[in-house]
Amino acid sequence: MDTEAQPTERDRSSHPSDSGDAPAAEGAEERSRFALVAGITNWLPGGRFSLTLLICLLFLLLLNAFVAKPFQIPSGSMENGLRIGDRVLVNKLAYRFGAEPRRGEVVVFDGTGYFGDADYIKRVVGVGGDHVVCCDEEGRLQVNGRPVDESTFLFPGDSPSTVTFDVEVPEGALFVLGDHRSASSDSRDHLGSPGGGMIPVGRVIGRADWIVWPYAHLTRLHRPSAYARVPAADASPEAARPAKNAAGAHG
Repeated sequence: MDTEAQPTERDRSSHPSDSGDAPAAEGAEERSRFALVAGITNWLPGGRFSLTLLICLLFLLLLNAFVAKPFQIPSGSMENGLRIGDRVLVNKLAYRFGAEPRRGEVVVFDGTGYFGDADYIKRVVGVGGDHVVCCDEEGRLQVNGRPVDESTFLFPGDSPSTVTFDVEVPEGALFVLGDHRSASSDSRDHLGSPGGGMIPVGRVIGRADWIVWPYAHLTRLHRPSAYARVPAADASPEAARPAKNAAGAHG
């Protein structure tokens, strides 16, 4: 007795047809796509070249809006590291996913209502909870009781500050200074202004990561090790001492 299963009419009908209808449909879809592109290029002056240019422009706009933004240095407040006319690439994603600015990083922020109606670039010296003092007996800046050696980036001949101050940075805010202290209007000058000279973290546009122009200045901006060694505010007895919030006029 032949026990081998015989294909039924239902089995045979369940297999894909060999008529070639599916490839034909796929081919029609491909031709439709090509026709759409051809239609756009025929409509645009310049054809494919203009279409490519528009796609590149859209990509750059999206990149500028959400990922990275060029920023031109407008003054000498960050010399010698950043010179007037230099263009830096600002990483707009650096603080988008829970990370916050760290001491020593160079940030671009919107100073409207705090410093002035413009974007500014400064170095973060203190973050929320930090106790920032200038200057100690040796003329150095102190953060949470630890002296900070700024000699690797401070403008030659400048002191850390000609203004004395003793401040505690509120949570969610930043205390920022320019590297060219004698030519920088920064947190020291606005201690008596709304916000007490502090910049809300929410006003930070991004972190300056690279000097990208001119080509001769191309370099990556690193966080100075002196700031990386500063202890957290809650780990320093000095940070718990009430701040005086004293400051003089910037010279």
